[in-house]
Amino acid sequence: MTSIILAIVIGAAFGAVLDRIGASDPNWITRMLTLRHLNLMKTILLAIGTGSVLMFGGQMLGLVDVGHMSVKAAYAGVFIGGLLLGAGWAAAGYCPGTGLAAAASGRRDALFFVAGGLLGAAAYMVTYPAWKASGLLDGAKLTLGTIPGAEYEGLLAMRGDILGIVLGLVFIAIAFALPERLVPRSEEEKVAPAE
Repeated sequence: MTSIILAIVIGAAFGAVLDRIGASDPNWITRMLTLRHLNLMKTILLAIGTGSVLMFGGQMLGLVDVGHMSVKAAYAGVFIGGLLLGAGWAAAGYCPGTGLAAAASGRRDALFFVAGGLLGAAAYMVTYPAWKASGLLDGAKLTLGTIPGAEYEGLLAMRGDILGIVLGLVFIAIAFALPERLVPRSEEEKVAPAE
């Protein structure tokens, strides 16, 4: 029961942070995806990079138990699902986490987004036997770097924890190096709306 309460508290805090940085506003997401405002992208890259450095550094120091990490199998269905998620994110301006945060803050469009996601998940569950029979769900466990003692191999001959730290530092560097925008401001954006 304690873990459920902890999950609810952490989830609520995460949702509050998402809302605070603007990630629950589909307009901010659209501006990020069209490269017109990159502060949200910089925040995402900084968070992923920092988390990666802390997690893999903690793993090397023995503070993080590798047994709690799970490597999922890579198969065609994962890539197809990723493309569908990206298309849905671009079309709706929400990913699953930001959609829930926006729904919790009272946005009606987010309620429809969450309902659509639940319907999509239900449709997948109902059609799962057909997907399984198609072979799209067959695959092997893969990682970029090698993990000592694992029954699967890494794509690169570098230790996974060191690679995780290096990639985390690269993400942090990109977050600081990115400008505020890559696409010039349009004429409509230059003119402030009248109040």
